[in-house]
Amino acid sequence: MRVRDKVAVGALRAALAAVDNAEAVPVGGAELRGLALEQSPVGAGATEAVRRELSERAVADVVRAEVAERREAAAQLSALGQADRAERLLEEAAVLLRFLDGPGAA
Repeated sequence: MRVRDKVAVGALRAALAAVDNAEAVPVGGAELRGLALEQSPVGAGATEAVRRELSERAVADVVRAEVAERREAAAQLSALGQADRAERLLEEAAVLLRFLDGPGAA
């Protein structure tokens, strides 16, 4: 039976969500206003937008930002006396850094 590493799973899910958000196409103010009913797009996929494709470097930058956010939050939590929550965030940051550094870097 496999043992699931909850810290690693949580960190990777959050990082994947951050990358997914970074790939989203920004919506302009004009696009937020509705069209007249007769001008509405019709058909399957008519309202879908092509997502941006991030370079490997851009993905690494997003993950590094996630690491920085975790470290900053851990420092704040430590100052508030919540060492257990701070430790978990630091463990998540370490997991993400292992993936950034590549295989065999652990």
